[in-house]
Amino acid sequence: MYEMEDTSEGHPRSSTSSGASAGNAAGTIHLNGQQTKLATGLRPARSSSTLASFVSQSQHSRRARSTRSMATLNPPETKFSSLKYGDKDELGKASILDAQTGVRLQRHKGLWFEDGSVVCRVENNLFCVHMSVLERHSEFFKDMFTIPQPSEGQGQSDSLVIEGSIMRHSPQLIPVITLFDRAEDVANLLNALYDIGPAFGDNGDDDFRVVSGILRLATKYIIDELREMALTHLSTAWPSTLKAWDLREDLARSYEIDFLVPAARRYPHPFAVINLAREVDSPSLLLSAFYDLSRYSYSQIFEPHEDDPLYRPPPHETPSLSPADTSRLCVGKEHTQQMITTMIQAMGNGHHIRQAGQPHMLGQYSLLRRSSSSGAVCVSAAACRKDFTELVELATQHYMFDRERGCYDPLYVAEELGQLKSAEISECKACAKSLEAWAAREREKIWRLIPFWFRLDTA
Repeated sequence: MYEMEDTSEGHPRSSTSSGASAGNAAGTIHLNGQQTKLATGLRPARSSSTLASFVSQSQHSRRARSTRSMATLNPPETKFSSLKYGDKDELGKASILDAQTGVRLQRHKGLWFEDGSVVCRVENNLFCVHMSVLERHSEFFKDMFTIPQPSEGQGQSDSLVIEGSIMRHSPQLIPVITLFDRAEDVANLLNALYDIGPAFGDNGDDDFRVVSGILRLATKYIIDELREMALTHLSTAWPSTLKAWDLREDLARSYEIDFLVPAARRYPHPFAVINLAREVDSPSLLLSAFYDLSRYSYSQIFEPHEDDPLYRPPPHETPSLSPADTSRLCVGKEHTQQMITTMIQAMGNGHHIRQAGQPHMLGQYSLLRRSSSSGAVCVSAAACRKDFTELVELATQHYMFDRERGCYDPLYVAEELGQLKSAEISECKACAKSLEAWAAREREKIWRLIPFWFRLDTA
């Protein structure tokens, strides 16, 4: 008997399939009285170990060989299934039915290999694939396929006879495994394993649905290489470095200009990314996802209208955020607003004019520091002081009162502040360049503070 206890939802759930008595058990088909052979790779039964206990014990001894241990994951829910053949179609090909319910199952068109050695049932779809491929990439399946099986002469209710063909010279009895996943996700996972790497797309909503499904199953079934490939792809849209974030924002702005839709719709909803990062234990995705989310008002986040950036029309459903992550979002947004106020105030302090004889370090919020390559000083301190006073008033009105674009985005505000006194048109190039350098340093500081603002593990 095979049993699997699933605790992923907090409630025990058992899936049990027991062997029938010797003879023609339900789900076992003998063709023309021929003796069928059990597919290689499965050992005869020597114990009554359950699937969960066997995988757990085997994985414990090999934990050091995988970056993802079964001890850190809920054991995937799976069971061996009983199938049988039904009526033949006009081409003489027999349909396949669930032996217990009689539900007709469909062979997957692209992932039913005539020489396959294991059948994976997912929802009402069947995938006939190769044990060797699954074992090569997945520590979970490598352990699973060593589970003791009934020896010849015993009931084979968890197997299916695959008829002989060009690729299979004689009928063969192969195991049938039910996976409790989405058929679309399993198909994408198997295609990625059989093809030369996954064919990921543009990190949009449709691509995210494919990649997130592959990432979940690669994590669940311990396929480390594929997991890393999926995470690397997602990190281009949800990066952990400021340089990569700026590249991401450039793409989003180009998308907004080209398609006349909010830049936020270039990528999936941050809620979905945060939930995925939690599910697959990938904190590297959280930094940019939380920051991206914080750039919108609470009404845009939690009650978006059709013209709001975070609104997702049907059939895309806006996911929800856990209470703990909602709390992190609120705390982080408060810090981002305080940072914008602090930067604008820093422009109005008394240390932003580069005058001859000034020391290199002029206080915590000094805008002007002498660079190693330039000793330029302000050519008109009074004029520059007046300029900076006017710039502070302009920034205060724009971001603090009018709540214009970027008012929730300190990285954007810092970049804009650095360009207010452009070196190309300013009469005082020394102060203009110093303002740009200060803004660049502020942006680096902001990026380093984000994990602390949002109380993320990466801090």
